[in-house]
Amino acid sequence: MTGDNHGSAWWSDALRDPWRDPGTPTRLVTQSPVPPPPEAPTAPPPARGARLSLVVVVAAVSALFAGTLGGALGFVAASRSGAAAQTVLGRATASAPALAQRPPDSLAGVINRVMPSVVTVHAEAGQGENLGSGFVISSDGYVLTNDHVLGDAGSDGIRLTFSDDRSAAARVVGREPESDLAVLKVERADLNPVELADSDAVAVGDPVLAIGSPFALTGTVTYGIVSALDRTIEGNDGAGTTRYYAAIQTDAAVNHGNSGGPLFDVNGRVIGINSMIKSLSSSSDESGNIGLAFAIPMNQASRIAGEIIDFGKARRTVIGANLQTSYRGSGGGVRLADVDEGGPAAKAGLRSGDVITKLGDHPIQTPTDLIALVRRYDPGTVISVTYRRDGASASTQVTLVADAN
Repeated sequence: MTGDNHGSAWWSDALRDPWRDPGTPTRLVTQSPVPPPPEAPTAPPPARGARLSLVVVVAAVSALFAGTLGGALGFVAASRSGAAAQTVLGRATASAPALAQRPPDSLAGVINRVMPSVVTVHAEAGQGENLGSGFVISSDGYVLTNDHVLGDAGSDGIRLTFSDDRSAAARVVGREPESDLAVLKVERADLNPVELADSDAVAVGDPVLAIGSPFALTGTVTYGIVSALDRTIEGNDGAGTTRYYAAIQTDAAVNHGNSGGPLFDVNGRVIGINSMIKSLSSSSDESGNIGLAFAIPMNQASRIAGEIIDFGKARRTVIGANLQTSYRGSGGGVRLADVDEGGPAAKAGLRSGDVITKLGDHPIQTPTDLIALVRRYDPGTVISVTYRRDGASASTQVTLVADAN
């Protein structure tokens, strides 16, 4: 083996390597004791600023520990005394004003004002009880509701429940089945009559409130808008009475038990009487609100109610002609089967065979349209009638009258 390091292994640490050169003679090597490690140098004392920082840190840690310990001890003490703090959710806000502090023209203020005027009507009919709604129309005890709410109940089988949960017996003053209206009388001194609106001033889109007792849930309030005006509907009570409505349509939720109750504007004035709904089910037990409800306009209802109170019955407004119900003209309209001699239609120049196509601004498509719209007006109203005769269109003015019944 040649090299600069002749006589020693060419790899490092050859004496301790088991794979060293086998020709190297064996030597016993005694390892000297390992001296103890030198003493770690002592750090120099901190400067004055460092000492102050250390004091602050120690103080902060001590304060944190003391606060934690104090809180823990306080919680334990409160828990033992039954006054443990509870978790607070949400954020603090100003409390809502009490009802008495709500603006009187707010919805809550209006509802609070008119609610005492609304009643629940219980009418014993046959083996059961009809339940509907009504509202006070005079301070001396007259209450307006739907005729169909009473059914075949007798005058001594009617009871009213007010918003203060007090009940009182009521008697029937009079009924007008074809207009679906009835007037009741109750003896109570502290009544709050409603304020009546001019229903002719109502417009599509006006907000409205329906209040009543749907499914016996008294004092229920629903909110919506006027969806349509003069929606003509024909209904039948199952006992042979046909009812006609030129109704205010609304999407406020109305269900069984709302019948006879008021439809208010947002000022708390009654614009109509909730009377009918359109439902997806033909069963009266399964039908319910789908956003199509209909109310008798208040102008028509108040006239009929006044006549019932004053005369015991109400007059019906007529045009003085019979209609041909089977007529189906390509241009729509209703054909006059015959005209009463000396009646409103005859005086206006209308004849048998004429086809009425419009009453005022309302198109006429069916006999229901003409009957319902004529009854909407007061007797004595002068209204424009558009008609066809021998293919030509013409118009005339008709003065509507009350029937002779």
